[in-house]
Amino acid sequence: MAIESVPLYQQQIAFAIGLLGIYSGWRGIISKMTGFFDVSGAAKNLLYGIVVGMIFAVIIDSYVLFEILNFNLNIFTMSALIVLISLSETAFVLFILGRPRVVALRASPPNGWALGLGMGSMHSSVLIVRLFDDGLNSFSEYSGFTLFSIIIALSVSITACIGHALINTWQGTQILGDNRFRPLILASIIRSILTTSLLLCLFIPLIMIAIIPLLALAWTPAQKNWMPSGMTPSARQAFRRTLRQSEKHKIAADYRIKGNIIDSEE
Repeated sequence: MAIESVPLYQQQIAFAIGLLGIYSGWRGIISKMTGFFDVSGAAKNLLYGIVVGMIFAVIIDSYVLFEILNFNLNIFTMSALIVLISLSETAFVLFILGRPRVVALRASPPNGWALGLGMGSMHSSVLIVRLFDDGLNSFSEYSGFTLFSIIIALSVSITACIGHALINTWQGTQILGDNRFRPLILASIIRSILTTSLLLCLFIPLIMIAIIPLLALAWTPAQKNWMPSGMTPSARQAFRRTLRQSEKHKIAADYRIKGNIIDSEE
């Protein structure tokens, strides 16, 4: 199985689907908080995530996925490699989000979300290229460029982006609370589980049924607690007031009694 066996247009589609995960994650949380934190810093961390995510995605592809397909890895060696890679990723996240300037601005949670979106998009893009490769047919009945594989690719993209974003945001929240070592270990374990699940999705797509509910459970605390913790107290108060007013306006619009159009001539 080689990347050259995947046509160029399919590779482009794979990376486009991977980038769609960024859009879904950005629209999900970041866009609601525009004006309440440093969006330019988040955008910069998004680029960091794309670059570093591609490096780690290639490492996972070369030293884990290929070795599995060539039957050179047993379950224990594979687990050890994935944990080591996940620990390296989490340590990088700690370095980026734990810098004194970032902590002083309380920007670790939103920057962590953007960083995770970039990392997840590249992880998913490489996996989707492999999913579209016909060389995987002998290992997975879902490989190749088909409608079903595109649906799997969309699920992998959104899951990878949201999953890494949630982990990084939680880690950024813990950094603001001056907790670094314990969250580093816990985040590494969770990230290794996410990485393993995404790899297995190439062969057993039903694993998504187990991943998506876990992401849904973490979505609410991320919106209500983790992301707002990256704001100053005054900004957080203004943000919550804005949300309340938006909800009131929405309810008022839904229950507004519409009048009748009156035609009159003067």
